[in-house]
Amino acid sequence: MRILNVVNKSPFERNCLESCLRLANSGSSILLIEDGVYAALGNTAKSTLIKNDQKNLGFYVLINDLDARGLSEAPMIDSISRVDYDGFVDLVVDHDSIHSWL
Repeated sequence: MRILNVVNKSPFERNCLESCLRLANSGSSILLIEDGVYAALGNTAKSTLIKNDQKNLGFYVLINDLDARGLSEAPMIDSISRVDYDGFVDLVVDHDSIHSWL
């Protein structure tokens, strides 16, 4: 079953991303929204969390939330795809279920 995992908390404040990565099914996707977009930043203490799971999971970050936090031009982890709201909807449609990590 392909699950879209939605992470909206900063990995520097909560362990939602770590829990998500530990339990996510291979072939599923992770969408970083709201403060979760901080996990997409390159060269941070949390970057290796995502880099270690790139082969088994798809990673996406919501452009609008990057813009809202002034991170549009910040260096990102290479394999994370940027999506807009239409892309968010496409991800929802393409997956069997959605799980929000709070």
